[in-house]
Amino acid sequence: MNETWAQEVISWEYSSAATPDLKEVPIQPFPASLHEHGETRVIALDLSKELETPYLATSPNLLANYIRINPSENIHTHVEATSEIFFVMRGSGYTETETGTIKWQEGDSFTLPCNKGVTHFADEDSALYWTHDGPLLEHMGVVPNKAMFKPAFYSKKYMLDEVERIREVAMKENRNRVGIILGNHASAKSKTVTHTMWTLFNLLPKQQMQKPHRHQSVALDLAVSAGENTYTLIGKKVDADGKIINPVKAMWEKNTVFVTPPGWWHSHHNESDTDAYVFPVQDAGLHTYMRTLDIQFVH
Repeated sequence: MNETWAQEVISWEYSSAATPDLKEVPIQPFPASLHEHGETRVIALDLSKELETPYLATSPNLLANYIRINPSENIHTHVEATSEIFFVMRGSGYTETETGTIKWQEGDSFTLPCNKGVTHFADEDSALYWTHDGPLLEHMGVVPNKAMFKPAFYSKKYMLDEVERIREVAMKENRNRVGIILGNHASAKSKTVTHTMWTLFNLLPKQQMQKPHRHQSVALDLAVSAGENTYTLIGKKVDADGKIINPVKAMWEKNTVFVTPPGWWHSHHNESDTDAYVFPVQDAGLHTYMRTLDIQFVH
């Protein structure tokens, strides 16, 4: 048996192997046109080829999807995941789950722990943004067997009211973001929406910019609404004045998603006369628990 097990052994010299040459997470947009037409279906925002994973993934730990549902139709979704986040990009309808039925309309969000599958019904042409931590479990070779939190529903009104409540103070104090981190009682200590995932409902006021910051979690950013010339600048480094060097520009267009890689500086810019909102989903719940988020701000 020793000889059989020894055949699996491999080793590397430390200094040349301490930082493996893994594929970087790309800056990738996914246009709204992917979910605006066609049959009722799930559209995976898949970067598995770029990430060299044997399973669908948008980032190493998360998979984002668009769910398109035609009027009076329904679709069943099931994934081996510990956490699922949904945001209603357009339309209205309801979702039947093993713990009850939740009604939704444009601008609402809800979360689910591991489950045996749910069915989404649309009253009109509808589209959901659906993100989960299935790739993380695929990487570990495990399946969930315990719900780590209770389902939660965040109405559009609740999120808008909470942002308005902090808006004046946040802008007066020139805070880095004008938004609310969504939470759940089960993850109150880490201040995250689930034990592995994090999301923010962030206002980018008209004719304003939000200074660069960075973190080690990957951001899968949904532009909820935006006027013209609203965008995010993304780059690896900042100069002495805190400006991003040679940035990539990711435009905000309603109901589109773009990926912000881990460790890259990013700043938000709204040059329009319309307030804009973004809904980033990240694996920051996991990073916060591991004490590796390393969020940094330009001052």
